[in-house]
Amino acid sequence: MKISIERAALLKAVAQAQSVVERRNTIPILANVLIEAEGDTASFRATDLDIEVVDKAAAVVERAGATTVSAVLLHEIVRKLPDGALIQLIDDPAAGRLTVEAGRSNFNLATLPREDFPVMASSDYAANFTAQAGTLKRLFEKSRFAISTEETRYYLNGVYLHVATGEDGQALRAVATDGHRLARIDAPLPSGAEAMPGVIVPRKTVGELRKLLDDDEAQIAVSVSETKVRFATPTISLTSKVIDGTFPDYTRVIPMGNTRRLEVDASEFAKAVDRVATVSSERSRAVKLTLDTDKLVLSVNAPDAGAAEEELVVAYNDEHLEIGFNAKYLLEIANQVDRENAVFMFNSSGDPTLMREGSDTSAVYVVMPMRV
Repeated sequence: MKISIERAALLKAVAQAQSVVERRNTIPILANVLIEAEGDTASFRATDLDIEVVDKAAAVVERAGATTVSAVLLHEIVRKLPDGALIQLIDDPAAGRLTVEAGRSNFNLATLPREDFPVMASSDYAANFTAQAGTLKRLFEKSRFAISTEETRYYLNGVYLHVATGEDGQALRAVATDGHRLARIDAPLPSGAEAMPGVIVPRKTVGELRKLLDDDEAQIAVSVSETKVRFATPTISLTSKVIDGTFPDYTRVIPMGNTRRLEVDASEFAKAVDRVATVSSERSRAVKLTLDTDKLVLSVNAPDAGAAEEELVVAYNDEHLEIGFNAKYLLEIANQVDRENAVFMFNSSGDPTLMREGSDTSAVYVVMPMRV
């Protein structure tokens, strides 16, 4: 194999590949990226056996072929080469070496045979549809903060992507929860997604997917089966196993009868929570909300550190209410609001609180209160 490729194109492809690779590997080949050159394209494939990413880049292919080389090492080399450099990759299978040349720089890297590289078996997908990158980005970005990190409840370690009935009919819905807070985001159902099975997309996949969804206008081809999910653009494809488990019935957690309504400027609220939480104890990070007519007082009382209080003018005309929350959870939810105002719906100091963005019902958040 002998190819020439622009530094920028190579860096982008190798960066995507090396981020999938697990740093601590017991299987040497999994630390490598598989480089395949044919026609006028070079493809870079990496896997951790759960996720596989393939990134294609334009290249001048003098000699077609394939090899595998350390993904992290190649990325570091390319990253340190000067902007605009033309890089040559020359494989010598007999010596088990890949030469990387750019200007006066020359690197000689150890390779492993391409036959040893595991390629994820393709599956028959139950549903294939196209969605705008901006739509998918909103679904995953707004729900990912609520993904559980508790390994024992592994079925909560991802975003549950499924077809549901929303207020405006059928919707593509993303849900994540860790038992303390919940995010439920809806988007119009793309054509062809009606038969899609509900799948739990793992946390790592959600993180990797962000790189594919940079361009909001791009069209993403989505394929879903019971065991795998695949997201693809013309140049990058990301295939992932889904979490083998049953997501709990989240609808039971979303309160329907909360009548006490608070409307507040979302960014002012987030800043005020952040300020008063500065003195809260690290362990509980409890913040108390005291509500009276058109007034909200945020307060923290940490005996070992001190106390803080801040008053906000809000729209609220129900009876007096005092309720406590974990400051981190409140902040994360408030930071999801794209619109100016956040609407909180309370029942009592012991019941879950509902939050949404102004009059928009396509994004709903639930947060459990705590004693203060």
